[in-house]
Amino acid sequence: MNYRIGIGCLSFCQLFSGSLSASPRHYAFASPKVIQSLVSPFNYPSASFASSASTRKMTAKDSAIDAPNPLSQKGLPSPLLLGSASFTRKLILSEMNIPYHKVVRPIDEKSLGDRTKDAPRDLVLTLALAKMEHLVNEIRAGNCKDDMPSVSRISEDEVNDEWIVLTGDQVVTHAGNILEKPESIEEAKQFVQGYASEPCSTVGSCVLTHLPTGIQVSGVDTATIHFKSTINGELVDRMLEQDAPILSCAGGLMIEHPLVREHIGRIDGTEDSVMGLSKDLVERLLGELKEKLDEQ
Repeated sequence: MNYRIGIGCLSFCQLFSGSLSASPRHYAFASPKVIQSLVSPFNYPSASFASSASTRKMTAKDSAIDAPNPLSQKGLPSPLLLGSASFTRKLILSEMNIPYHKVVRPIDEKSLGDRTKDAPRDLVLTLALAKMEHLVNEIRAGNCKDDMPSVSRISEDEVNDEWIVLTGDQVVTHAGNILEKPESIEEAKQFVQGYASEPCSTVGSCVLTHLPTGIQVSGVDTATIHFKSTINGELVDRMLEQDAPILSCAGGLMIEHPLVREHIGRIDGTEDSVMGLSKDLVERLLGELKEKLDEQ
């Protein structure tokens, strides 16, 4: 397969910017009016929603009020350290009632992996593991002290320095390619036209690491978006008339845009997976991590 990569603005992971709920593996787009209430018309959350959500850093107190905290339920340390600046990953953790604290240390992603032959699943896992390794090394070296949450004191002489760290990555694939941002309007039209004949997919990874033990678990989840045959390159022109930033989006398409929604048939998978972090995968990995810790 010939894989081409463009890691950055993945329009698919912004599909749902409203409140999430447990969803079936088969998600049908039968009611545009319902979808309208769930999504922002552009490739980012609305200003009012983003403003409120950006201040919604989850705390143990918040979780206790809303619903059980999965970390506390499993006897895992809290808050989770989120090694990602993704708005949608923060949103998903909030929806899961998982307290988190963002600690990000970027890496040069384009220098990693072989874009000509790596399978998408392998690539996203390689990138997430690399992000994790770099972040953990920075934490252990003491280079993240100013960004870490306040530690809780176990006793007069001992503080709690136990953490769960999460990193992830996601790409969009179509017809054997990992789609990058289109370099021109014509290329964007070619991408969009292709979706009429073959569905596109998101491939997302998640890595969890326990500190200080270094015990680690990881996994990958995929979701596939099926478009109706009505979609074609003319859609690009219509979206450009509304100043949609198509050339800034992987695959040249903003699925959450109102003009695009009418062409979506269904999604195989969950909306949270499309957004960039599968709830099912996170829950499973937290369980696996707990089991490994108990074996210590």
